[in-house]
Amino acid sequence: MDEKNTLKLGLPSGSLQEATFRLLGRAGFKLRLASRSYQPDIDDPELSGMMFRAQEIAHYVERGVVDAGITGKDWIVENEAEVIEVGELLYSKATSRPLRWVIAVPEESEIKTVEDLEGKRIASELVGVTRRFLEERGVCADVEFSWGTTEVKAGISGVADAVVDGTETGSSLRANRLRIVETMLESTTRFVANKQCWKNSWKRQKIQNLFTLMTGALEAESKVGLKMNVPRPQLEKIMNLLPALHTPTISNQVDTDWVAVEIITDENIVRDLIPDLKQNGAEGIIEYPLNKVVY
Repeated sequence: MDEKNTLKLGLPSGSLQEATFRLLGRAGFKLRLASRSYQPDIDDPELSGMMFRAQEIAHYVERGVVDAGITGKDWIVENEAEVIEVGELLYSKATSRPLRWVIAVPEESEIKTVEDLEGKRIASELVGVTRRFLEERGVCADVEFSWGTTEVKAGISGVADAVVDGTETGSSLRANRLRIVETMLESTTRFVANKQCWKNSWKRQKIQNLFTLMTGALEAESKVGLKMNVPRPQLEKIMNLLPALHTPTISNQVDTDWVAVEIITDENIVRDLIPDLKQNGAEGIIEYPLNKVVY
């Protein structure tokens, strides 16, 4: 394999792996990962993939182990990694919401503010960010690394008075009867590149093309296309009903009394829009899914 024309891509294993493979699939790439393998097969000879924990990817991109990778903003900040942030990818393991890293305590805890953490013990997977956050607030506390299941450690005698935990929905915090004291950091998934790699015109273009395809796939998730036939006398009324990314496409038909109209719109409004279109004269309405929407 020609190293000069191959982009080494770091992909997250663990909880983000399935969503990442699904996204790359919608972007047009087929990935297959054999059992116990850390190098997925990708149906693009110009791509070479390697699986790492999301926590490690920014660090490996910075070092040049891989040319580019997908990781969270939280781990870029935690590692203080000097990388090129190509852009934001709004997807995660559960929802499209940002991941919030919050300081949480048991519901019955006397800790109400960040300042109340003075002299307390805090369990956190995001140790560097936690220490810097507390330092900025003038709070001295004992921050210890947590190897996961952090939310269960809050309030256990001798373990932790508070925890720093990542949450998208807050359901795990509620299940463990924890109360949020303050949000420390909001994080979304990022596509990052090595600084030296970015100076290589071929690799930079390959990275930008990948980002375009992935963002296009994400944009298409919430959009659909609509086609319909509209009598010319009803066209203005129909146009007033249509919310669209841009001006709808209008095409003449063999029957000059009719036109064809096509739009791209948000999927969540279609259930209300289609009956309105029908009632105002549109016929032959077709809704179809989209693979990518590229602005």
